Amino acid sequence: MSKRNSQASKSAARERLRQERERQAKRDKVKRQVIVACSLVGVLAIAGGISYAVVQGNKPDYWEAAKDDKLVKPANTSGTDGTTVVIGKSSAKKTLEMYEDPRCPVCAQFEQTVGATVDKGVEDGKYKIQYIGATFLDNSLTGEGSKNALSALGAALNVSPEAFLEYKTAMYSAKWHPEESDDKFKDDSYLIEIADTVDALKGNKTFQNAVKNGTYDKWALEMSAKFDDSGVQGTPTLKMNGKALTAPGSDNAPMTVADFNTALEAALKA
Repeated sequence: MSKRNSQASKSAARERLRQERERQAKRDKVKRQVIVACSLVGVLAIAGGISYAVVQGNKPDYWEAAKDDKLVKPANTSGTDGTTVVIGKSSAKKTLEMYEDPRCPVCAQFEQTVGATVDKGVEDGKYKIQYIGATFLDNSLTGEGSKNALSALGAALNVSPEAFLEYKTAMYSAKWHPEESDDKFKDDSYLIEIADTVDALKGNKTFQNAVKNGTYDKWALEMSAKFDDSGVQGTPTLKMNGKALTAPGSDNAPMTVADFNTALEAALKA
């Protein structure tokens, strides 16, 4: 090989190496730009995620937002907010106030033991019932079952007072009432399943749609606020003539038929 040819080959090799280095430098530059761009997108995504989380955290939950809903009062109610629920014969001179929370296990025990006796007194015209619903267990236990069940009771009340009482009895029954820690009443489908045991509510599309659409959610919150303003500290609480009906030697509601009848007779005579 001549010296010329050897020199030319070396020059060509150096040129190819230079070009390859330039191409590699360009590739490295592009790679760095991509990395920077991806990092920026990642930072923006994280920032966006944080912003979204902050916004979501500051958004009111469903029931908080329901406070601003239009109030729909169930039929068979009275009062400014439709929170006066009185059931019974107009000729009955006395009114028994009943304060209950749908998730309350003691309310369930009371209804299962004394509920039929209470309803019989209403049928016989001994007294009327004024119902005041509470939802404080949703706060202490977390959840929304009390509010959702109270809303469903409003939907039943809109059908008839009788449907309301039968539905309330079914809710508190041993078969359907969940443990207080089990927020089962939050599920509309479960509330509708219970309602199907009540003739007036079984397959009742108007009732079912009201439950599914939360028609009486705002009303449930208004009713709950009425309980909060009553000064009553727990459920069940029974009152007549402004005084609590209690079991002998106790500040608690009577939990047997005998104790209830004793307390009731004294209240009716007062």
